Amino acid sequence: MEQGSVREAFRLTVRAWKLWWKHCPKVICSMTLYALFKALSPYVTIWFSAQIINELAGNRDPGRLTRLIVLTLLLTALLSLITGILEHWKVCENDTMVRVNDWISMEKMNEMDYEILENQASYDLYTQMTNNDMWGGWGIRRTLSVYETMLTAGMQIAGGAALSAGLFLSRVPAESSYAFLNHPLSIFLILAGMLLVSVSVSSCANRGNAYWGKNVDEMQQNNRFYFFYGFLGEDRKRAAEMRIYQQEKVCASYAQKMDENYGPRSQIVRWGRGPMGLWMAASEGISRILTGLVYLFVCLKAWAGAFGVGSVTQYVGAITNMFLGISRFLQAVGEMRTNARFVGVAFEFLDLKNESTDGERALERHPDEAYEIEFCDVSFHYPGSETWVLRHVNLKLSSGSHFAIVGENGSGKTTFIKLLCRLYDPVEGQILLNGTDIRSFRRTDYMAIFSVVFQDFKLFAASVGENVAGSAKYDRAKVQDCIERSGFAGRLASMPDGLDTSIYKDIDQNGVEISGGEAQKIAIARALYKDALFIIMDEPTAALDPIAEAEIYAKFNEITGERTSVYISHRLSSCKFCDTIAVFQEGRLIQLGSHEQLMADAKGKYQELWNMQAQYYQDTGDAG
Repeated sequence: MEQGSVREAFRLTVRAWKLWWKHCPKVICSMTLYALFKALSPYVTIWFSAQIINELAGNRDPGRLTRLIVLTLLLTALLSLITGILEHWKVCENDTMVRVNDWISMEKMNEMDYEILENQASYDLYTQMTNNDMWGGWGIRRTLSVYETMLTAGMQIAGGAALSAGLFLSRVPAESSYAFLNHPLSIFLILAGMLLVSVSVSSCANRGNAYWGKNVDEMQQNNRFYFFYGFLGEDRKRAAEMRIYQQEKVCASYAQKMDENYGPRSQIVRWGRGPMGLWMAASEGISRILTGLVYLFVCLKAWAGAFGVGSVTQYVGAITNMFLGISRFLQAVGEMRTNARFVGVAFEFLDLKNESTDGERALERHPDEAYEIEFCDVSFHYPGSETWVLRHVNLKLSSGSHFAIVGENGSGKTTFIKLLCRLYDPVEGQILLNGTDIRSFRRTDYMAIFSVVFQDFKLFAASVGENVAGSAKYDRAKVQDCIERSGFAGRLASMPDGLDTSIYKDIDQNGVEISGGEAQKIAIARALYKDALFIIMDEPTAALDPIAEAEIYAKFNEITGERTSVYISHRLSSCKFCDTIAVFQEGRLIQLGSHEQLMADAKGKYQELWNMQAQYYQDTGDAG
């Protein structure tokens, strides 16, 4: 992708600066003050050094020399101290900025509608943004580097212009053969020459830096391979499979590809040895021409008697820094243009709009109120697809009832739960809560009435109590009660610190590793702790042994209490305790009733699935 216009790059960069000012203004403040002192401090030394040399070459007044030297030392020390303090402050704020940079992305992902977050295009934007940042720091974070460079260069230009003004105002004596240096045309030509060299320096550097953006698509793909395959050997959970199947061979094949794209034979390295390196070398070489031009002009005027030897030091230092500042400023503009495409990707992600509207009506819970959710002719297909996942579903879930959702893989069970929890909205039809469309309620209020044990649930590397409560502060008695009801109390009793025992060793080296079934019991306890009106369990016993599974079934009414429960399972034998069983097939609700009612339908899908599973268990028993 070609670089965009300077105007568009500047617009994106300014927007990024405003974002930084909003989230961490101290970073901007520390950079601004540091850039100010870093750019202007050298000019103090240059000016005082010139005065000392002029005094030595002129009157040689010991008193004035002493004052100048002492003042130079004091100011230099003070400015160095202030600059060092500001640099330390800037470094500390930069560390904070890295965390804020991650937080901006996480905040956006947290506020996204689930359907936008689950969309592959949205996730691709997120991975592009993170890969760009990890590969060379491109994107929003790079705009701070551009800000610091531009500001420092601007200060350099201003300070240099102030101290070098005398170079052009000081006149060579009229009788000198170098009097032509006083002519405005001479001044114009020398300034134009220096400016041309400065522009050439920045132009060469920008051409070299532009190569970083030319193979960004390949590098993003390589980063994906790297961050997946590059660390598999460090994942303890994969250690067994790595050994059994010798999966390191697969990793090695991708590592070889990464070496081709990152190593000595990679495209970026070849560019570095070729055109990219030549442009950067040309930039450095041309900058020396600038120094030569400055010395030539200053020394000619000094030789002709326009000013003293001390002023040579001042003017050479000032004008060199000024034009180097111009060069650095133009390089920063080039870096800003190169970075614009990466900033654009970041803002494309951050600008993703939620498509579903949030309701304005508050949902207040009343302990004695009955709640009923009704699916009214609900149909749904996922965004970007025209294949219906659910079609014309009509179903009521009444307070205190226990529902089971069964069906073969791909029948729409999980999608039904996503619609029930309002992770997605129906494409057709309505979902009503006590007769009111759920889209009229505030989404957070509506979601608060659900507790869900997802099949792919996640726990924190934190204490048992924090995992159950989802908070660092919690009601210990309530947590203990939920753990007992979920069947985890026996395992908890063997843990060294009870509820304060950390699970997993990711953070706490004394953490306790737990099995999948034990983790599932903690997840069930977490769902109970929320004390929601509806509790949903997606294969809640999948990781449990038969004894623990039987215990969960026997205590199911005790576990769920008077809550409305929705239970998803492939094991039909585990659904017998439910009041109502809904059978899904190819996105349609084809049967509804109790276990006895459904078994009475000899031609029904439920009995077919039941007999298939019963035959399987019978065959297994015979084989044993």
